[in-house]
Amino acid sequence: ANLVFIISLLLGTTIAISSNHWVLAWAGLEINTLAILPLISKSHHPRAIEAATKYFLTQAAASALVLFSSMTNAWWTGQWDITQLTHPTSCLILTSAVAMKLGLVPFHFWFPEVLQGSPLITGLLLSTLMKLPPIALLYMTSPSLNPTLLTTLAILSAALGGWMGLNQTQTRKILAFSSISHLGWMAIIIIYNPKLTLLNFYLYAMMTTAVFLTLNTIKALKLSTLMTTWSKTPSLNTVLLLTLLSLAGLPPLTGFLPKWLIIQELTKQDMAPAATLISLLSLLSLFFYLRLTYCTTITLPPHTTNHVKQWRTNKPTNVAIAVLTTMSIILLPISPMVLTAI
Repeated sequence: ANLVFIISLLLGTTIAISSNHWVLAWAGLEINTLAILPLISKSHHPRAIEAATKYFLTQAAASALVLFSSMTNAWWTGQWDITQLTHPTSCLILTSAVAMKLGLVPFHFWFPEVLQGSPLITGLLLSTLMKLPPIALLYMTSPSLNPTLLTTLAILSAALGGWMGLNQTQTRKILAFSSISHLGWMAIIIIYNPKLTLLNFYLYAMMTTAVFLTLNTIKALKLSTLMTTWSKTPSLNTVLLLTLLSLAGLPPLTGFLPKWLIIQELTKQDMAPAATLISLLSLLSLFFYLRLTYCTTITLPPHTTNHVKQWRTNKPTNVAIAVLTTMSIILLPISPMVLTAI
C-alpha cells in the first residue's frame, strides 16, 4: 500500500511541475495532498490523525485559492496558461495560496504541528518533495508577482522561523521552523533571479534529507534523546554536526552557497537593506542549529543511576546518508560548477 501512495506522490508532483494549464497543476497538487494523508496518519495515534486533519484543511483551502486565482485570471484575460498570469488580483490570491501550501508566514501555523504529528520519513517528504510543486508554480509565474508582498512574506518568514524555533525541544518542530526560515530566503529572490530560488531549494532539500535520515537512524525525536546518541554512533553524530552547521549557512559548508549568491543578487538589485535584514534574521536560526549541534556532539548525558546508556551499534551507515551528508558539507568549493549546472 505504501508503494501506491509513494507512486501517487511522485505522479502528483510530476503533473504539477510539468503542466502548462492551471487545472492540471491544481489536479497535481490535489493528488499530492491525498497521497500524503495516509502516510501522515499511518500510526493511528490521535496526534497523527490531528496532523492529517490540519494538513488536509489547509491544503484544501490553498488548492481552492489556486483554482480561484486561475479562474479570475481566465475571466479577465481568457488565458489558462500558467505563465500568462497577468491580472494583479489573481497574482495576489495565487501568492497567498502558494504561501499557504508552503507554510510561509503568516500561513505557517499548520506546518510545525503537522510535522510534529508525522513519522520522520513522512516529515522528510513534507519538508522537501511536497514543497516542490508550489515552488515550481512560483517559478513559472515569477515575472508577474508582486515584489513588495513577497519581500514582506520572506522577511517575516525568516524572522518568525528563527524566533519561534528558539524555544523548541522537539527535533521535528525545530526542522519545521528551519524550513520556514529557508523558505523566506527562497521567496525573497524568486522575482529577481528564480534560478537561485531553485538552487536554494535543491540544496536545502539535500541537507534536510541528510538530517532527517540521520535522525531516523538514531531515532532521535527530542533534544534529550539526541544527547544520549554520542555513545551509539559517534561518527554519524560528528557528520550530523557539520550537516546542521551547513543548514545554518556557515562557510565553508554547502549551505553558505545559496545565502551568498542571494545576498549578492539582492545587493545588485539595490535591496541592500533587505539583504542585511534577512542575514541578521538568519542569526536567530543559527542559534537553534548551534543548540542542536551542541546537544548532538558536545553534551555528555547526565550520569544518573537510572540512566539508560545506548549501546554502540556496528550497523554500517546507510549509503544515502553518507552521500547526502558529504554533499551537504563539501559542495562550496565546486560552486562554479554548480552554477553552470543550473
